[in-house]
Amino acid sequence: MKMTQVRKWKSTMAAMALIIAIGSSLMACSGNANNTGTGSAGDGNATGGNDSEAPVTIKIMSDFTIAQPPSPDNPIVKEFEKSTNTKLDITWVSGANWSDYVDRINVVLSSGDLPDLLKLNDVTNPLFQQMVNQGVFWDLTPYLKSYPNLMTYPESIWNNTTIDGKNYVIPVARPLNGFVFTNVRKDWLDKLGLEVPKTVDDFYNMLKAFKEQMPDGKTDTYGYTMRGHEVLDGVFTNSNGRWKDIGGELIDANFDPGMREAILFKKKLFDEGLVPPDFSVMKDSQFWDLATTGRAGATAETIEAQFRWTYDQWKRDPQVDWMPMSSLSYQDGPYAPEYRGYIGVLAIPKKVPEEKMKKILSLLDFGASEEGGTLSLYGIKGVHYNDENGMKVATEQAVVDSVGVGAFGKLFMRYDPYMYAYAPGMTKEIFERNKQVIDERAKIANPDVAIGLVSETDTKLGADYTKKMADMKTQVIMGKATIEDWDKLIQDIRNDPNYKQITKEINKAYKERLALTQ
Repeated sequence: MKMTQVRKWKSTMAAMALIIAIGSSLMACSGNANNTGTGSAGDGNATGGNDSEAPVTIKIMSDFTIAQPPSPDNPIVKEFEKSTNTKLDITWVSGANWSDYVDRINVVLSSGDLPDLLKLNDVTNPLFQQMVNQGVFWDLTPYLKSYPNLMTYPESIWNNTTIDGKNYVIPVARPLNGFVFTNVRKDWLDKLGLEVPKTVDDFYNMLKAFKEQMPDGKTDTYGYTMRGHEVLDGVFTNSNGRWKDIGGELIDANFDPGMREAILFKKKLFDEGLVPPDFSVMKDSQFWDLATTGRAGATAETIEAQFRWTYDQWKRDPQVDWMPMSSLSYQDGPYAPEYRGYIGVLAIPKKVPEEKMKKILSLLDFGASEEGGTLSLYGIKGVHYNDENGMKVATEQAVVDSVGVGAFGKLFMRYDPYMYAYAPGMTKEIFERNKQVIDERAKIANPDVAIGLVSETDTKLGADYTKKMADMKTQVIMGKATIEDWDKLIQDIRNDPNYKQITKEINKAYKERLALTQ
């Protein structure tokens, strides 16, 4: 079903992991402000309802991406338990390598010994889809409207996480804008008297100037690190992700003529030495090293992550200014990609009784509230952070108690469109500039039209096709194959019966979802 139109979030405060945010109003809440909907469950409000009732034990499995997971006696856990009248039994599994976590999910799903609340990689997980069809998980669709804080998540995020138009999961929300896109050294542009590029031609000229004029004086300077260079594919094809909508039909974006132009553009950058010659085998740490040692003036990263590298560079050069670009244009006008809006999903097995299922939804609704979101991201005032000049400044205890997106933010999240605009140490001026960039992107952001869609044939065979096309792109860029080799590969895949079946299945799923959400 199509979710009710959600309210537009009007917060102007940051919500970055662990430590700092703008605005003390995050902590200004009354006893009634954060009540969750009770629906027909009679669960009470977010502060736990009837205190005479025994706490409800909820077994949870989720990922963490910090050095150590929260302990059972963690004060944030205790505050969540106190506020929701629950006892949280959380199994934390390392998500540092996401594929390892997905393997763990599949082991748990196969075992049948499911926790009360399970963090999944996505609704497209084949085993999860199979179990949903077998009735193993709750259809939460009829209940969600009773949980107002969860309903603040944008409608597109809910639509992206449906199965056959129904909500079997709660997305762990993230902003739709501010994710990975191109960032440039604004201080280099200023030094060379250049403007922030608007078109791909401007972008090329900027990279050439960076290479030839070496603003930081490094003789081995490149224009572009090539990290995240796939964003250029989207610029040239005017699409986000693998599939592109052409008149209501999805085609593989690799078949779009713009992809051929993107490959040739990157080959030009390679041939002229504007990108590192070994980009195809470089690790993230090597891309970041180029960007942070003054040897490259453009890269791709989320806004907040790019600033973390900026903050490190400030120790050596306080004039460094990495600026996130709002858009880049080819033939179809300004382009910026829209993020899918979630970093995983939460599912409740049908073995959980209905009243307990509603209690779990109440817990998640509290986590999506202003009070719960602040607790998850920043912790307890006076213990994990202090308000200083309208900023939330972390204490050492915040790290000790695993406060932030690396653990609790994997489960509990208040939706804030500017979450990716902020990072620790950022000045207010840069934060305001980043918010403006996010606002500009939001006006033109191109969504991934195939998020959440499943093709059984693609699940079985698609990885091989994807690898063949990715490898050929790299070979052409590096001069080890010709653009005609790319043309032949694309023609062969177009005519492949299995790939035609993938396209047929993905279009069937797409049209079914459109019918349910319009």
